[in-house]
Amino acid sequence: MEDQSAGESAKAPVVNRYLKYTFFKVAREWRFLDFAAREEGRGEFLEVLRHQASVDLSYFSLVGFRGDADFMILANSNSIDPFQGLVSGLLLTKLGRYLETPYSYLTMTRRSHYLGSHVHPGQEGSGDEEPSGSKFIFVYPFVKKREWYKLPFVERQRMMADHFKVGHKYPRIKINTGYSFGLDDQEFVLAFEGDDPSEFLALVEELRGSDSSMYTQLETPIFTCRRVDAKRMLALIG
Repeated sequence: MEDQSAGESAKAPVVNRYLKYTFFKVAREWRFLDFAAREEGRGEFLEVLRHQASVDLSYFSLVGFRGDADFMILANSNSIDPFQGLVSGLLLTKLGRYLETPYSYLTMTRRSHYLGSHVHPGQEGSGDEEPSGSKFIFVYPFVKKREWYKLPFVERQRMMADHFKVGHKYPRIKINTGYSFGLDDQEFVLAFEGDDPSEFLALVEELRGSDSSMYTQLETPIFTCRRVDAKRMLALIG
């Protein structure tokens, strides 16, 4: 897991993309509507999604995985401006009247301070990662203890190097780190991609023993999200 520290780099961090993770929960009253009304609501919702030319969207279902969220839409843009219009448009649809947003995270990508000169394609923390299209994404907010930021940078870099080594043992799990300092309640949003949840479980269990994990303050809630297309995402809500 990564962090921000002022004055540790001569160059200002390069801002790459804004990411918005929006989790939706469907009210139970939605399921009492007749089939035609639900089909109309889904169609209207899909139409709004189709007209988001300035935002890259990915869709995920949480039905059967969590009780407090049914689906998640990940929006990716080089500007923060489209996010309000996207969510506002969705909530104005007939389906949107039955939606709550129990969780919502705003973050940005950038290169990690801890990478140094080492570079390889799709590198964790590089700030230019591309979505892999894996079956699952595991998302959670992350906060470090303040004591972490008081440690010398070389000590933090050593611990993060050990963290990266653990990650390299699980090459089929890809991490995307988003930075939220001052933008949202959390400091980071971590999103791990993979096809096998058991591999992610093993990775997280091994990371619990790392030195850097002693400085973790918050890393919940954790969301297991199944990648689907938009139509399937809405079909799964009933």
